[in-house]
Amino acid sequence: MLLLCSALPRAVKDFIHERGVDRVNGRRLIKRLRRLAAFHVTDDLPYAAAQRVIPGGVNSPVRAWKRLGGNPPLIARGTGATVIDLDGRRYVDYVLSWGPLLHGHAHPRVLRAVAAAARRGLGFGAPTTGETELARLLCTALPSMQQVRLVSSGTEACMSALRLARAATGRRLTIKFDGCYHGHADHLLVAAGSGCATLNTPDSAGVPAAMAALTLSVPYNDADAVAAAFRRHRGRIAAVIVEPVAGNMGLVLPRAGFLASLRAQCDAAGALLVFDEVMTGFRVAWGGAQTLYDVKPDLTCLGKIIGGGVPIGAYGGPRRIMQQVSPAGPVYQAGTLSGNPLATAAGLATLEILRESGAYEKLESVSGRLASGLAIAAEKQGVPITVNRVGSMLTVFFTRTSGSLVRNYDEAVACDTAAFARFFHAMLDEGIMLPPSQFEAWFVSLAHDADAIALTLAAAERAFARVAG
Repeated sequence: MLLLCSALPRAVKDFIHERGVDRVNGRRLIKRLRRLAAFHVTDDLPYAAAQRVIPGGVNSPVRAWKRLGGNPPLIARGTGATVIDLDGRRYVDYVLSWGPLLHGHAHPRVLRAVAAAARRGLGFGAPTTGETELARLLCTALPSMQQVRLVSSGTEACMSALRLARAATGRRLTIKFDGCYHGHADHLLVAAGSGCATLNTPDSAGVPAAMAALTLSVPYNDADAVAAAFRRHRGRIAAVIVEPVAGNMGLVLPRAGFLASLRAQCDAAGALLVFDEVMTGFRVAWGGAQTLYDVKPDLTCLGKIIGGGVPIGAYGGPRRIMQQVSPAGPVYQAGTLSGNPLATAAGLATLEILRESGAYEKLESVSGRLASGLAIAAEKQGVPITVNRVGSMLTVFFTRTSGSLVRNYDEAVACDTAAFARFFHAMLDEGIMLPPSQFEAWFVSLAHDADAIALTLAAAERAFARVAG
């Protein structure tokens, strides 16, 4: 039996050790072994099994590693700054569910809040006090927001905010920015970032040309291009939507004055300014990027952190605009699971922890140490990179020359994606889980302590050596 156990995958061994071989019914053990065999015989079998029943084997395209080579491990669980795959291998995690887990995986206070909410009921299709509490907290934290509507995703938030903007202005056109991703609504899949950039498919099949024509895309950080679009389409532009800090072409910071220029141009043209803070909200500052850069949008889209890892989205703004949303006004938007009690409970617990003193200072210190250490490690190995960072978000761009600036989508896509792929796989071999694309941001959490950062930097130096070699 010891010989048998030594050859079995970890999940089967765990099952045997937990139950005790003498107490395991033979038929049940055989059944369990057959079921687990489909997932554990080799590293590739779990993903192959997923591909049989899920398109591409994933439920969001960038997870597939299509441009990197290889197959992603299936994750079994997470704790703190670490995730563990089905074979029991541990990784220091900088994906963090693509940003929501600012306190790391499975924070006890968040888990207790969700468990308590679940015991009361998973959903009611009726108002709850949790919705009001979360909405009140969001309106208190964000200076631009007097009312907020909770939805179930960032895509839904951005789609709904722009519908509201068109209704409020009586106009049809939207300006967005090359490489900025605002979800997969038809009219926003134009020069989009995130998975579209990773997979080299900037537009999607199935999007009618008439829908795409409602969106004008201009270079990020180019206020003159925005001005030209306003002149060319005078009186027809309903809104400008922007990631105030772009995170879906890799992390790209706004130039000094860029966001203020958007505010001024929208005011002059009678258009609404919409900040997509799905990624930056409560990550770069308590009040989001609008607080950090002191620019107040008309509408704000949120997600990720405000749900603490449970699906959620939100959009909000001044009462005079939000009162146009049904049932208060004529702009229809609805959702079966909007304001779900599990999401509001997780979000409230997450934000309450974040409000405690020292959280952002710790994030800044840890993230700064990581960013500077990565730059030093790359320089030591002669690998040209540029590290863009704001707060606890960063991207290591594999630029063609050291210190090259990455300020827009064209400069991002000019980076060496083959070098990134080598670095990614080298870091994975070292036990470091990075976002699987040159065009995504890394996320740091309060669970990333000094040991996690030291482990990451030691791994990075060896990974950069492999890239250089």
